[in-house]
Amino acid sequence: MRPLNKIYVLKLYVAGNTPNSQRALKTLKNILENEFKGVYALKVIDVLKNPQLAEEDKILATPTLAKILPPPVRKIIGDLSDREKVLIGLDLLYEDISELEADL
Repeated sequence: MRPLNKIYVLKLYVAGNTPNSQRALKTLKNILENEFKGVYALKVIDVLKNPQLAEEDKILATPTLAKILPPPVRKIIGDLSDREKVLIGLDLLYEDISELEADL
């Protein structure tokens, strides 16, 4: 793992305590602990309890992961089971590939 110089601000929108919501949260926490140790802030928003937040942020499906910072804002919809898609969505995988190419 390489040191990160960014702080990642993430929001995970879920609809209650469904299996998909639980799977998304578990998978995301695993990714965050392995890739982002100490450089992230995660807020979990239950759209059933806070529908106005989902409406304000234009969330149409759950679970949805939104990366707020660093820009640009990115959204990933689904249970986050595809680790590579999550890392690409968070701009991590692309940065790793760019750094490898720069070292060559």
